[in-house]
Amino acid sequence: MQFTNVAIAASSAAAVSAATPMTFGVVSIASGTALQYAGWSASSRGIFANGPAQDASCDKGTKEEFATFQLNEAGELYLFNNGQNPPQQMFVDRSGMGQGIMGYTTGVEPMVRNGERAGFSVEDGHLKFDGGDFQACPGYAEGAYKIWLAGSSQPGGNQNCTQIAARVQTLSEPVGCLYTQQ
Repeated sequence: MQFTNVAIAASSAAAVSAATPMTFGVVSIASGTALQYAGWSASSRGIFANGPAQDASCDKGTKEEFATFQLNEAGELYLFNNGQNPPQQMFVDRSGMGQGIMGYTTGVEPMVRNGERAGFSVEDGHLKFDGGDFQACPGYAEGAYKIWLAGSSQPGGNQNCTQIAARVQTLSEPVGCLYTQQ
């Protein structure tokens, strides 16, 4: 009898945790490069490692250096905003036109033509999209690298891109922000 109660409690806890969105930051893993442990930031509809200042409007007027993400059970990734409107949702475009671009839309703003919103996951502590990794391409701001899906050798005409792993860092007290849209 005791075992049954424990099993029911464990399965209930698992169901609740599966339904609860996961909130986290991301750091790049690329040993021996400037990208090793570089936090991801969100700015001007893009995601960056060693990026430019976010200039985000955050809860309680705080100034956050790095983006906070929230992954739901449907595999959709959002920039965490503490339940406020408008939502900011991530997308990728791995078509020939998009070449793996990763970005975000705000509110009801339309997504790029071949963009995909679902397919994000956390596997073995790393953010993935459809099981794949990411790459970081230099040249946006001094020391900044824009994040793309891995796969294209020169996404968007960028050169010298570095394949990275995207390590998830869970946050006990995430701060909600509205990130720049231009």
